[in-house]
Amino acid sequence: MIKPQPHSPAPALLPDPAHPRLTRRIGGTDHTGAPVEISVVEERPLTIFLNAQEIVTAMTIGDYPEYLALGFLRNQGMLHADDVITGIDYDEEIETVVVRTDRRTSYEEKVKKKTRTSGCAVGTVFGDMMEGLAGLTLPPAELRTSWLYALARAINTTPSLYLEAGAIHGSVLCRGDEILVYMEDVGRHNAVDKIAGWMFRHGEGGADKILYTTGRLTSEMVIKTAQMGIPVLASRSGFTAWGVEIAQQVGLTLIGRMRGQRFVCLAGEERLIRDADPALVGDESTRHRRKGAMDA
Repeated sequence: MIKPQPHSPAPALLPDPAHPRLTRRIGGTDHTGAPVEISVVEERPLTIFLNAQEIVTAMTIGDYPEYLALGFLRNQGMLHADDVITGIDYDEEIETVVVRTDRRTSYEEKVKKKTRTSGCAVGTVFGDMMEGLAGLTLPPAELRTSWLYALARAINTTPSLYLEAGAIHGSVLCRGDEILVYMEDVGRHNAVDKIAGWMFRHGEGGADKILYTTGRLTSEMVIKTAQMGIPVLASRSGFTAWGVEIAQQVGLTLIGRMRGQRFVCLAGEERLIRDADPALVGDESTRHRRKGAMDA
């Protein structure tokens, strides 16, 4: 029987760009016709079962399948906060993970009703996208701008699959200016689900956390963050109008276009404590600029 652990493991859980299953070297030619060989991110299917029911097949880089399965099911409302996980069985050969609970589950109707989201690699949300937000109140946490600048600098310079091969998104769970978990995947929704799975597995609440993502601040990202009980969502990238509206509705602090000395807050301004002088914050190096820096 798997029970949540009471404390976060140490040290921080960070990307492993040297993992042999996550990238592959592929040869080609460049714009001049010269031969080149580059690292390319792997992409493989993972089928998630909840007890005896097949729920979804997700395209993923293949790391942390147990966290991805737990987080996906938790964010879809298929796992309850008090559910006891009796087992998680991952079969690498057939690329399947089965999550078992002591509660009988059946989600046939919910699986039939699904919405394809704007997430990269085709995110999928089952049932009503707003389910679980009714009556939700996020905690009145504080957010120091010094934390934002320190986190942006640390995240942008942490060795990652993005810096190794590109074509990937990252999501980072933080407390203050401390990185706790840094997950990457071909879709930002997968990276967030892995973090949700880690939180569920280790009994971590979201009240004192910040979620950072390299992707757009869409409705799906805002909903997932709110459902995880995290009061702050920050990104290098831009916003969608519906994402901002939902953040305002649930009281989520939404920070976007965060690069160098600059950021924009479109919801939850009351949590911000401006304790850092932007003029004293150095600009990010060209080498560590991500795709999100070009997003309007």
